Amino acid sequence: MTTTTTAPPTTRLGYIDNLRVLLTVLVIAHHCAVTYGALPVWYWAEPSTSPSGIALMLFVIVNQFWFMGAFFLLSGLFVAGSVDRKGPGAFARDRVIRLGVPLVAFLLVARPVLSLPQWPAARAEGETFLHFWFTVGDPGPLWFVEVLLVMSLAYAAFRALRARSTALSMPDARQTVADEGQTVPDAGQAVARRWSGPLGYRGIGLLVGMLTLAAFLWRLAVPTGTYWELGGLPTPAYLPQYVILFVVGVLASRRGWLAGLTPRQGRVALVAALVSVGPALGAVALATAPGAGLLAQLGAALAESVFAVSTIVALLVLFRERLSGQPAWARFAARNSFAVYVIHALVLVGVAILLAPLTAPAGVKFLILLVLSIPLCWTFAHLLRRVPGVARVL
Repeated sequence: MTTTTTAPPTTRLGYIDNLRVLLTVLVIAHHCAVTYGALPVWYWAEPSTSPSGIALMLFVIVNQFWFMGAFFLLSGLFVAGSVDRKGPGAFARDRVIRLGVPLVAFLLVARPVLSLPQWPAARAEGETFLHFWFTVGDPGPLWFVEVLLVMSLAYAAFRALRARSTALSMPDARQTVADEGQTVPDAGQAVARRWSGPLGYRGIGLLVGMLTLAAFLWRLAVPTGTYWELGGLPTPAYLPQYVILFVVGVLASRRGWLAGLTPRQGRVALVAALVSVGPALGAVALATAPGAGLLAQLGAALAESVFAVSTIVALLVLFRERLSGQPAWARFAARNSFAVYVIHALVLVGVAILLAPLTAPAGVKFLILLVLSIPLCWTFAHLLRRVPGVARVL
């Protein structure tokens, strides 16, 4: 008798690619907002405390609750299948190329270019241009690529260690199976079987609880607003969310959790997201106020987690049910979305500098920058990927 296992499908899922494109557009909008909002944390900023500037700041805060966590979940969806096909070693080498090369290129080229406005002050302090070029700034938006690379390599190491442990604990059985041409379930698939069944409301609630507890405990040591200079992480307070959702993506690919989400769950999640966004903003404001107690911090972690999970579930169901088609323009956008993520900072800053003489409300300049930058980002990404060898990485 031959024993087989079922690996995750290798074909692209149109609705996942489409959702990834939306998230990439949202990243561009996010950084357009920090350019003109009341939270000036970007390479080029024209901060405003006007009503539109405050609105842009709130838009940024709400995004932070969920959208990078969604990126990590979508990234985790294809990791297990890739390791199945390539093996842990080849997968790790591929990740180093696909993620490490863009990260290094950004650090060596884009980062110093984006930081050039700081050069006159650095020169006045006696710093050499060579030292400035190689040390100024941090990974910027590519902190996501940096963290994803670490997670991917950690998963590859886990799979390699579990496979070795299984081989050592069952040498006779493995040899017999190999002699008969059978396929042995790997450790990742064994773990997934223990999480069998559709992702019902109880499972979604469990995920909210895990995220809440992890965020609450983590933020006792790493409060919201903390910046880690080592690694250049702008939002380390959200690391538990990123790790947990990445793992959820890996498990979901094994168990078909996304396909099992029902339209009713999507509608309930949409209502929950709309209802919880206001309380989440209020809870975070209370939790970050001076003298905030543990109860306020726990409430903020809970409100954020409810909003994040609800928004992600609602969008997954919406895109699967209504926005799964991929006409030519959608395929083009999906192919180039990672390259857009890598280069968008250069485009946004360049356009914002050109718009600097324009006198207009913050909200108006935000819209102009966004409308101009989106097509420019995809155009430059497409042209860049046509350079020989670049498409292998981007």
